[in-house]
Amino acid sequence: MFATCLCAGDNNAEIDKILSSAESLFKAMKAKNYQKMWTSLSEKSKSIIVDDVRKAEEKIGRKHTKEGIDKDFTEGGSLSRLYWNNYLENFSPDIVLQESTWEMGKIEKNQAEIIALHKKSPAPAILKMFKEGGVWKMGLEETFRSSRR
Repeated sequence: MFATCLCAGDNNAEIDKILSSAESLFKAMKAKNYQKMWTSLSEKSKSIIVDDVRKAEEKIGRKHTKEGIDKDFTEGGSLSRLYWNNYLENFSPDIVLQESTWEMGKIEKNQAEIIALHKKSPAPAILKMFKEGGVWKMGLEETFRSSRR
């Protein structure tokens, strides 16, 4: 479980929704619940992942449509499992769930930030959250993409 340090508005239902949504993604990662992982992501993250998978598959001679890749990820299919298993070889969700403290950052109407500080890191990670269709989603690519490239 993560530790939270919230300033004003500890009982704010919106803060609870934001934190719960982020936590649920990392718990789904830990459980390798591919479908839940996919539904927890922002549309922009999904689009980036679909494009990355399509390009990688084309390099090895396999053609997929964006719609086909999205469907595979929605259903937790073989491309999804391969992608997430590789992702999780390089990222342990426990780093965020058990080894970091969380603090609520800025909150706007459709965007929010969670400040996650790992116990061995001098600087926090800023987890970017986006409200889409009334539900808070993790901007996984928006948060971590620059550090992966």
